[in-house]
Amino acid sequence: MKMPPFTPTMHPNRLMADAHKIVTSNRKASHEYHIDDRVEAGMVLKGTEVKSVRQGKVNLQEAYCQVEGGEMWLYQCHIAPYSHGNIANHDPVRRRKLLLHKREIERLEKAAAQKGYTIVPLKVYLQRGRVKLEIGLGKGKKLYDKRADIAAKDVKRKLSRADVQRAREE
Repeated sequence: MKMPPFTPTMHPNRLMADAHKIVTSNRKASHEYHIDDRVEAGMVLKGTEVKSVRQGKVNLQEAYCQVEGGEMWLYQCHIAPYSHGNIANHDPVRRRKLLLHKREIERLEKAAAQKGYTIVPLKVYLQRGRVKLEIGLGKGKKLYDKRADIAAKDVKRKLSRADVQRAREE
């Protein structure tokens, strides 16, 4: 019996090459900010940090990004110590360097210098075995904006419930 010719799309690793697994997302960021622009950045991590990220032990709730000396840094991102690590385990809340092109850093720095704008980490994910961070340029929402968003979500939820109820009755 003759085997069909090998094509790169047949290999399972190739099929998953473009997919990315979301490790954690900062849901609070979409509630607190209007996200104008999104950028993908690489993260400089130690070995035990990568293993903890793969286990999903990352918290972005208090995290923020700043530009210092022409480099982008991530602060207050909690990556839990690796459970099987030894004495060389990492500091959970240390600052971490983000990998971006110089033009992207300059553009984000100029935009963040405007009043009301900040650079917010949105989600951490794995892509082709690398840890990536999606950061966004956010403008803080006012209290009435937050209330309007909550009201819109409630209306959408009620409409979807009514549709489900109508489908059950038919």
